[in-house]
Amino acid sequence: MSSADIYREIILDYYRNPRNYGKIPNPDIAQRDSNPLCGDELEMHLTIQENKVSDVKFTGKGCAISQASASMLTELIMGKDFEYVKKLTKEDILDNLGLHDLGPARIKCALLSLKVLKSGLYSYMIDKLKDTASADKIKEEASGLY
Repeated sequence: MSSADIYREIILDYYRNPRNYGKIPNPDIAQRDSNPLCGDELEMHLTIQENKVSDVKFTGKGCAISQASASMLTELIMGKDFEYVKKLTKEDILDNLGLHDLGPARIKCALLSLKVLKSGLYSYMIDKLKDTASADKIKEEASGLY
């Protein structure tokens, strides 16, 4: 079995058995977005305590790549400090998925979860932390993902 086959199996497992699927009552961050090209939809909820992600959940519908990416991202950020989460890049997501040769349409599927996360961080930083300088950088990153 090649490494590409292994990654395909992992993606299918995360798609069929999503981790951290659901909603958080009264989250600190709740953000939703979609990919109109293929119909993927995603909503993420995060609870932040002591500057760390204490809980994260997602809901959505769409292709295996978008939903697996969201599921993997929730595992990646659970328990991590806010600075770590802010610094995540599209390369981190693609490394996690084991996919680097995606076409333009599929890259949007893979990065939808990161876009939702970064957009949610932007809102949180503006509304709760009043940190407009850092928030503007996060917003720029989210809008430049694809």
